[in-house]
Amino acid sequence: MTKFFIGLDLGQSNDYTAVSVLERVGNRLENVYQVRHLERVRNVPYPQIVDKVSSMWHHPALAYNSDLVVDQTGVGAPVVDLFRQAGLDPVGVLIHGGDKVSREGGTWRVPKRDLVGSLQVLFQSGRLKISKKLPLATVLQSELLTFKVKIDPVTAHDSYSAWREQDHDDLVLSVAMAAWWGERHTEPPICQVYAIDKTDDDFMIP
Repeated sequence: MTKFFIGLDLGQSNDYTAVSVLERVGNRLENVYQVRHLERVRNVPYPQIVDKVSSMWHHPALAYNSDLVVDQTGVGAPVVDLFRQAGLDPVGVLIHGGDKVSREGGTWRVPKRDLVGSLQVLFQSGRLKISKKLPLATVLQSELLTFKVKIDPVTAHDSYSAWREQDHDDLVLSVAMAAWWGERHTEPPICQVYAIDKTDDDFMIP
């Protein structure tokens, strides 16, 4: 069964905003995630990002068979609400340094260690496939190799305050959120899907 997951890491101020599209194939026992699209932008107004992500979400290959997962840690709920107002029904993710996953309405509080762990398992087991044809493939691979979590031995919580450990964790966080949600929700798709045209400009955020 095939399903798509759009991961969106929203940056603040001059930070990068990154978007990724993962295609999940396989079954409930072992899913494989193929990274179909990677993109990062800077200094793009949030309403414009909403419009472009909406175009992506309604693409024939993704329509009615994709989940949008948005990081609201730095930008807050009001920005994520813009996606809800656009009818995209996003899954809000608030990344924290604790050890428990919880949910309040449409927002999930997720420990960064869970995102790191899920992605590392997929990457190390060969279940995360990154096409070398993607322009940002090498950047993502570099971020994957340095994506980690530091645990305070006294509190057993993450020992940093920022959810972004480095300046450019944006791509890997967008992929990590999409993969985490995909592993957590394994219901079958509800409609037929089509092959993505890798050259389709509708996937690009200017």
